Amino acid sequence: MRGDMLIVKELSKRFGAAAVIRDLSLRVNTGERLAILGPNGAGKTTLLRLIAGEIAADAGSIQMDGRDVTRLSADARARAGLGRSFQTTALFDSFTIAENLSVAVAARQGKHFVGRNPPGNCKAAFGTDWLADHCDLHPTSRRVSALDHGTRRRVDLALALAGSPRLLLLDEPAAGLGSSGSLGPLLAALPRDLTIILIEHDLDLAFTLADRIVILDAGRIVFDGRPDGARPVLRAIYDA
Repeated sequence: MRGDMLIVKELSKRFGAAAVIRDLSLRVNTGERLAILGPNGAGKTTLLRLIAGEIAADAGSIQMDGRDVTRLSADARARAGLGRSFQTTALFDSFTIAENLSVAVAARQGKHFVGRNPPGNCKAAFGTDWLADHCDLHPTSRRVSALDHGTRRRVDLALALAGSPRLLLLDEPAAGLGSSGSLGPLLAALPRDLTIILIEHDLDLAFTLADRIVILDAGRIVFDGRPDGARPVLRAIYDA
């Protein structure tokens, strides 16, 4: 029986007078692929930011792989095995793909670089070749500034995978893509022992990838179950 990779208990977050996450509890099994869906303003990205440690919860707790990480920083959670992608890519445009990957892998190892020169010894040590192979990024000598949007999204996915995370948070990985066809197979081919939590407005991608769907509305879970049961709930929310 698979254990829990993530346990969120009674999590709450307010921004001023607005309650964005309301007493939310959630368990995610190791190796599970969970899609979090819901309308704009439902609290999806805020929940991911809380799990990642980018913002602090007002109440509640977060455990990752049996460890209480509620008070850990985002960097500490990354070193503990959490990977994260964002709606908008944050890449070093003046670096090559290989250099971006080296910086990301070094950061996951608690190493840093000074100035404009990326670490030069990460490629062989930390397996950036695997990232480039899996995310279809060859040749890696290309400058990021010259890449099309789809390739930039694949670089962002590779950065999230740097350091071999055990829990991967993906915030709209297909954002801005005309078709998720090239990204879907990359996500589906990730190791099955990697736990994935996905926010995605591309419902075809979400329903294809997910083992389980959670629907948020106004900061609360209104559905938690198999994908085939989620569509009527989504229709009711969007038609309301």
